[in-house]
Amino acid sequence: MLPEGVHHWTATHPEWKGPVSAYAIDDGERLILIDPIAVPEDVRVLAGSREVVTVLTSTWHERDAASLGFPVWAPAPDRPEDQLVPATRYAIGDSLFGMEAYPGREGQLDLVLWSERIRAVIAGDTLINLGSGLEIPASWLPEGVTVEQVASGLRPLLDKPVEIVLPTHGEPADRAALERALACFAAGHPTAAFGSPAALALKQ
Repeated sequence: MLPEGVHHWTATHPEWKGPVSAYAIDDGERLILIDPIAVPEDVRVLAGSREVVTVLTSTWHERDAASLGFPVWAPAPDRPEDQLVPATRYAIGDSLFGMEAYPGREGQLDLVLWSERIRAVIAGDTLINLGSGLEIPASWLPEGVTVEQVASGLRPLLDKPVEIVLPTHGEPADRAALERALACFAAGHPTAAFGSPAALALKQ
């Protein structure tokens, strides 16, 4: 079950096989659009009575940010600024709209957000859920970066009262899924020998 005030929907992305997820977080005064694409009518209606901002988990998740026309916050650019929607940049350790930024799979380019108010972790390409459980996708990591390195940077999130994970690739997941995703490559963890939550499930 989604936290109160959180809207989730899926839409087809022209450059991606299958649907992607997007979210809107409503606190009664401000509406935060996360990696928005094909915003549904009920969220558009709500936007008419709120201050609206768009927050991207990476610059390549611009999706409909430009056409929506709301102020945009995004991590460091992966290409020249003149090729991107204008945005206020945020970085690891920054706080924006009640959310804290944590390192993702690609340095400052792809960040993970923690929202204390809704007790949610929000992730773009760092944590995905494409049917095999929540995971850090090894095949998406830059050369020289390991799943364990990414997981290590995110484990401080386990000290937070996380109740739900909101990935923009896949369906929302619970805290237990986050614990499995961040523990499975840790030295000495019982799943380390199998390499992923999906592989562990096959062994059981």
